[in-house]
Amino acid sequence: MKIIGIGKNYVNDISEISAIKTGAQTIFTKPDSSLVTDNKDIEFPKITNQLAYEVELVVKIGKRGKDIVLNDAVSYISELAIGIDYTAKDVLAASRENKGPWALAKGFDGASPISAFKPVSEFSDLNAINFDLKINGEQKQVGITGLMIYSFSEIITYISSFMTLEVGDLIFTGTPASGTGLVVKGDHLQASIEGELLLDFKMV
Repeated sequence: MKIIGIGKNYVNDISEISAIKTGAQTIFTKPDSSLVTDNKDIEFPKITNQLAYEVELVVKIGKRGKDIVLNDAVSYISELAIGIDYTAKDVLAASRENKGPWALAKGFDGASPISAFKPVSEFSDLNAINFDLKINGEQKQVGITGLMIYSFSEIITYISSFMTLEVGDLIFTGTPASGTGLVVKGDHLQASIEGELLLDFKMV
């Protein structure tokens, strides 16, 4: 099972998309050891003093595919969840100084909490899914998939041109363009899809 992330994939206004959309998607991978499920609390990682959150919709792949064509890409999605793509910002900055990769800053234990999954059949329009993140009861991020630069289908087609997608692979599809920030010990994170609370945990 692979965990794949896409960076910088949302805009604040749909009018911005045409100028930004070049076809070159920002893709990274995370180890499965970074996953946290079942709304378990997450221990604040010792490797960072700057832990940034990004709420994202997570696609689960339901069948094996390579070089998937755009018109067929949606059929490879079996379920959707909501998750947090954590980044250790200080670790990332240190790596970038030496032109290093994102792996340690994105792949530490606890870096990828995700909710339970919902069947993709429950969503009538994949381009109009609303989701949000609250921290300590305060709204921090609000997203709608209509503001994605690259749609679920475009992401799947692009990734599968480089690597075979396997059953159970997970894709973090990007975070809303506004509202990201840092978390600290004791913070309570709650993320919802279409108003349904699915992800609910604390940093301890």
